[in-house]
Amino acid sequence: MVKFTVEEIRGLMEKPTNIRNMSVIAHVDHGKTTLTDTLIFRAGISAPGRRYMDTRPDEKDRGITIKSTAISLYFKLPDEDLKAIQQKTDGSEFLINLIDSPGHVDFSSEVTAALRVTDGALVVVDTVDGVCVQTETVLRQALTERIKPVVVINKVDRAMLELKISKEELYNSFSRTIESVNVIISTYNDPALGDVQVFPDKGTVAFASGLHGWGFTLRQFANRYAKKFGVDKDKMMKRLWGDNFFDPATRKWTTKSTDAEGKPLQRSFNTFVLDPIFRIFEAVLGSDKEGIGSILEKLDITLTLAERSTEGKDLLKIIMQRFLPAGDALLDMVVLHLPSPATAQRYRVETLYEGPMDDESAIGIRDCDPEAPLVLYVSKMVPDKGRFYAFGRVFSGTVRSGQVVRIQGPRFLPGRKNDLFVKSIQRTVLMMGRTIEPLDDCPAGNIVGLVGIDKFLLKSGTLTTSESAHNMRVMKFSVAPVVQVAVEVKNPADLPKLVEGLKRLSMADSLIQVSTSDSGEHLIAAAGELHLEICVKDLIDEYAGVPLTVSQPIVPYRESVNVESSTVALAKSPNKHNRLYVSAMPLGEALTKAIDDGDVSAHDDFKLRARVLADEHGWDVTEARKIWAFGPDSSGPNLLVDCTKGLQYLSEVKDSCVAGFQWATKEGVCTGEPMRGARFNIMDVMLHGDAIHRGGSQVIPTMRRVVYAASLLAQPVLQEPIFLVEIQCPDSAIGGVYGCISSRRGQVFSEEPRVGTPMYTIKAYLPVSESFGLNAALREATSGQAFPQSVFDHWAAVPGSPLDKGSKTEEIVTKIRTRKGLSPGIPALDNYLDKL
Repeated sequence: MVKFTVEEIRGLMEKPTNIRNMSVIAHVDHGKTTLTDTLIFRAGISAPGRRYMDTRPDEKDRGITIKSTAISLYFKLPDEDLKAIQQKTDGSEFLINLIDSPGHVDFSSEVTAALRVTDGALVVVDTVDGVCVQTETVLRQALTERIKPVVVINKVDRAMLELKISKEELYNSFSRTIESVNVIISTYNDPALGDVQVFPDKGTVAFASGLHGWGFTLRQFANRYAKKFGVDKDKMMKRLWGDNFFDPATRKWTTKSTDAEGKPLQRSFNTFVLDPIFRIFEAVLGSDKEGIGSILEKLDITLTLAERSTEGKDLLKIIMQRFLPAGDALLDMVVLHLPSPATAQRYRVETLYEGPMDDESAIGIRDCDPEAPLVLYVSKMVPDKGRFYAFGRVFSGTVRSGQVVRIQGPRFLPGRKNDLFVKSIQRTVLMMGRTIEPLDDCPAGNIVGLVGIDKFLLKSGTLTTSESAHNMRVMKFSVAPVVQVAVEVKNPADLPKLVEGLKRLSMADSLIQVSTSDSGEHLIAAAGELHLEICVKDLIDEYAGVPLTVSQPIVPYRESVNVESSTVALAKSPNKHNRLYVSAMPLGEALTKAIDDGDVSAHDDFKLRARVLADEHGWDVTEARKIWAFGPDSSGPNLLVDCTKGLQYLSEVKDSCVAGFQWATKEGVCTGEPMRGARFNIMDVMLHGDAIHRGGSQVIPTMRRVVYAASLLAQPVLQEPIFLVEIQCPDSAIGGVYGCISSRRGQVFSEEPRVGTPMYTIKAYLPVSESFGLNAALREATSGQAFPQSVFDHWAAVPGSPLDKGSKTEEIVTKIRTRKGLSPGIPALDNYLDKL
């Protein structure tokens, strides 16, 4: 163990080539926090076996990570390994800024916030479970942010002790897992990153048991054998993986699995790597006292008297930790194979910075220059006793306590004053797990906490000292807040506390959305049941601190249209002097999804966007160039298109038409829910010659009415959010799983056996409205053998039309309208459509 001081860490902050910013990412329960604790123990911060990174009481109770936690570690690389680093470095001392993130899909937003401020990711995969749905999600997020992965295959002890598999089976299991990871990497690969597939013989895959604190990469074994046999270390490393066999009779290497006489040879990985580990396991667990003694002598391990008196798994743990300490293997791999900020910011700047690539801020970020103007991205707010630390990364310049900075929120636009504050930072701090350490300043390439800007930033934003700086890009979350509850106070006098509590809850969680409906309900929207439960608990216990009543979960719906309307809707303005003719049609799922994902947006250059719409979505180019607006909120997946030819005064009413369209798409005609995937074409307009008679008060409500009329004419449909559910269970429980899913309107679309285990992975689509209580129902149906993971996947139309009496859709519409205090039935078409 190495003790280190904050001064030493501050010294290393000046060397961007010797910093590694990394996140630990994985599926839930694959052992991220346990592995991280091993690294923290190696760095001399905590005692072994202590869950240091679980900073909240409910994390300890549930045994899962809920909030990502950052910590800085000091690591000295052995001199013999320094030569293996491909990048430029300054000495052999390294600063590793590590963020342990949650694996549960409901807390994916924490992973996004962690990835934004790091350059490398340690992807943890369970030996037995293999690559799961969340492993793929977090890897995809990492590659989109241009973050380089290295992999650790964890819980190797489980495969040996529980499944009792042979060496060859274990090698094949490792090989399959690595192949699955590489398939994902090559699917989402970004050419700017280069090829980042992982291979054991390149040192980018480690094998470990986080719980027992041992682990290795092939480099450790290659070092050992290179010294023993006097051979070249790199050549040895290449031979320890794949189809390489050593023939003891001829003392030669071969790629054939049999010798000259046809006898089978053992794979080199099994002989040189697994064999010593299997022997230790057999000797210790088979209580072969003599065998243990000779093994310890060969490996040059000495035990104290107290350690010798232990036996079974405890003794195994002690011997394996001495033989292959996990901390050394993993930190070694991180330092050798993950990029430093100096390397990573060169290729990450394009995806991070919104402004031109040749302005002073972009150049400062690219060069990771501590002397350039400050650019700091705050990715989340960390609550602490009534205030918030802004947690982020310095991409350019140096941040100091007391420094005056421009705080640019996500809606800031260069040259404007909106969402901009010019304030001074009170203090800069170093985040160390559950504690913080004060810092005077912090240069580019480092992760930092700031005090005193929580009044000006809600969730995330850019801090800069340059007047011309643009924002850093807003983070894209892989989950959507599709589950809501309404909360109200039991005692009306507590209302101000609830409002303040909701604001603080919204700051503490990057994904959660807090809103007030027209009927005065306070709504909280989250990613799933567990996420919602944790948020409501935090609101009651911490942020509001008052008793609340919480409604049943509410699922948000979207409204759309089903067919291209042949009838053009007409609406006249209240003064009867203006007429608007509009038709509605579906936008198509591919384009709607592209807008949802941000691939097509209102900010794109209109000519380039028109080209994309024409080539990929079959639009007419002239119409594609005349898109007036995206809605709702100027960014949603509905379009208003001007299909008129040479009309008078049209440009004067454009803003009023857009305002009416935004209003109508925010609250659709059937349920008052937002619209999605609808295109409205303005076919013709008749306007009064006098400007005073065609003002906003005349045109805006008319536009809203005509959009409603067009929607009702084009067969309105209701869309509901659908979860992708992944369930792991043994073959005996498959029947129970199918029964449970089909009784909730779900569809199973894939069922795959996990090779080498009795487990199956079942994937299904399930409406979010049917997902409440799924965990309990599955546990009951399969005697606790099935574990589901749900992540929002897509929107799908609810079968039937809301206009058909007695249909499932009509029932849902009536419930939503009643909840919102509207009249139960959908208003008749005559309310909106005018006759000529």
